Amino acid sequence: MASGASATQRIPSKRQTLDEAYAPPANFLEIEVINPITHGVGKMRYTDYEIRMRSNLPVFKQKESSVRRRYSDFEWVRAELERDSKIVVPTLPGKSFKRQLPFRSDDGIFEEEFIENRRKALELFINKVAGHPLAQNERSLHIFLQEPTIDKNYVPGKIRTA
Repeated sequence: MASGASATQRIPSKRQTLDEAYAPPANFLEIEVINPITHGVGKMRYTDYEIRMRSNLPVFKQKESSVRRRYSDFEWVRAELERDSKIVVPTLPGKSFKRQLPFRSDDGIFEEEFIENRRKALELFINKVAGHPLAQNERSLHIFLQEPTIDKNYVPGKIRTA
């Protein structure tokens, strides 16, 4: 049996070179929710966001993508993942029903501060979800992140990597 001091001795580490330190990371997944744009007027008004993704993970067929999504699209991907995957899906930021009431003295859900706070919360949500290894294999997440339009009649399932 080894003595106490030698049993807890540190393993010598290999010094990292500058090339290694500044090389692209081994695996990365970056998702930004940016550029909110409000469209329409009256009851047909809505805000959508650009979802920009960059990754070198083999599970994603496109290494870079940019799509526009509404809040209801985030609700869709959350419901799909909750139904199909084995993970606990985080909650979305609330719907803010009070901000949608008529006769408000402000712009409600179309106020800049509200949109910015929602954008940050949606970015946090999608990064938590997409960062989970089991969620990364779900077809619904790939559709949400990479397809120009969401086909709600898609066949749920797992993504197979080659």
